[in-house]
Order: sequence, then structure tokens, then C-alpha cells
Amino acid sequence: MGADRLLIVDGHHYAYRSFYAIRAMNAPDGFPTNALYGFINSLRRMRARVAPTHIAVIWDGGLDEDRTEALPNYKAERDPMPDDLELQLDALDEWLGAAGVHSWCHEGVEADDVIGTLTRQAEVAGLPVVIASSDKDFFQLINPNVHLLNPNDKTDTLWQAEQVRAKTGVEPAQIIDWLSLVGDSVDGIPGVRGVGPKTATKLLLEYKTVENLYSNLDAVKPDGLQGRLREAKAEVLRNQKLVVLKDIPEWKINLEELRPGAGDYATLHAQYTRWNFRSLLNELESGRQGELL
Repeated sequence: MGADRLLIVDGHHYAYRSFYAIRAMNAPDGFPTNALYGFINSLRRMRARVAPTHIAVIWDGGLDEDRTEALPNYKAERDPMPDDLELQLDALDEWLGAAGVHSWCHEGVEADDVIGTLTRQAEVAGLPVVIASSDKDFFQLINPNVHLLNPNDKTDTLWQAEQVRAKTGVEPAQIIDWLSLVGDSVDGIPGVRGVGPKTATKLLLEYKTVENLYSNLDAVKPDGLQGRLREAKAEVLRNQKLVVLKDIPEWKINLEELRPGAGDYATLHAQYTRWNFRSLLNELESGRQGELL
């Protein structure tokens, strides 16, 4: 990778992780601050690990209408956001603005699709990308210029095709087909009955793609597996459209706008004071604010 590098952060993912990792943390006025504190420190660690020249934090704006029409239960089983976390999201967005970091959310647009769109735009511009998330949907984007910083991997490895193969047994280019066969319980996407990760991997190692698999379905053994695949063909093809990260033509940005700004000292000082983030406040006052943004 070159000197320039874009870090794209899955905002809700890290907000949730921070909220559940730190319990019962409040400002003196009672305002919950656990997600705020955890998110700020997570972003600091990411910046130290990745050394990005460009940063974007992308937030979910709701469910994609096409996906919910295709599958009414798409992401329907997810628990509602805890009230104390929802209270902190606006404050998080305000902090990002004060820290000079670009933050984006639009109603009805899923963060995954925006992250995919931004990644492809950066690739065209020759800007290497690191996506910070543990969402396996992003495996499909990985290539020599697109890496994944998976917070579940405590080694802080920037994931490449090697790590995707170790996790799933298939290449990044096969992830859409792999997920279409296996399904995704987190998103409410049902897979082929009786086809788990190992079976899906075995099928794709032999047939390479779902299209080729169905073109040669008569050769699949045992007969029970062949029958289940035949019955689920329409669902598998639907799943491909659900899993693929859509390009959003209307969402384009001047990548230079993603270079972090210097930060707003006065706003950050007021925020850290209100939230009682004493260590961050001390660093800010000591003139080392660049270390914490």
C-alpha cells in the first residue's frame, strides 16, 4: 500500500461494540457516555494501526427497500436499539464533526452499500482502503488494495484473501455465492436447508460459482443434497441479490474531503468537560490533541 490510505469505519458496528463493552458509564449530568468513550478510543486505536490519510465513518440510515420487498423478514429479527445508545448517536456525530472526521448517514440507505460504493470509488482513484468492521459481507470487497480491520481479531491483522480463505474456505470473489448458499441468520436470510459452511465451501471449491453449480446440478451427490439445492434455487438466486453490496450512483464524494481536519479545540474541550472524559481533556489541554483525534 502507498502512503495514502482511506479508513472506512462501520459506525453502528463500533457504537454497539462500545456500548456493550463498557457498562454503566455516565456524565455528571446523567447522560450515558459508554458508547461515546469506547468509540472515541476505538477510533484512536484504528488510526494508530492503519495510519490513514483519509477517514469516513458511515452510519446505517435504515433498510434498503428492494431487499425488504424481496424478503420481508430481512433484518426483521434484530432487537431495537437500546435507548441509552440511541441517545449517544447524535453526540457521537457531533464529536466526529468537532474532530474533523467525515461522518455520513442518509435515511433508507444501508451503511454496507455506502461502504461498498465508497470503496469502489477509492479503488478507481488509486486510493487503498481499510474497512473497519467484523461484518462478513465486506469479505466480498477484499482484494490486494482493500483490506479489512476485524475487531474480533485481536492480532490487529489487516485481513486479505488469506484470512478470508482461513475463515470460510473460499476466495473473496466467492463470498456472495457462499453466503447465498449458507444464508445469514444475523440478517434473517435463510440458506439452503442442510447446507452449512463446510458443505457450501466444498461445493464452491468444486463448481467455483453458484451459476456453474446449478448448470451441473445433476452431477451433485448425494441425491438428497441435489434435491435440496434444486428446491432452493429461487431462494439462492434471491439471496445473491440480497447479499451483494449495491452501488449507489447518487452517492459520490470528493475524496479529498475525507482528509481529517485539524479539529475544533473549543468544541472538543466543552464535550470532554461535559462528559467528564478527564484523560482526553488533559491531553487536549496539554497540546497533544492531535494524538486523540
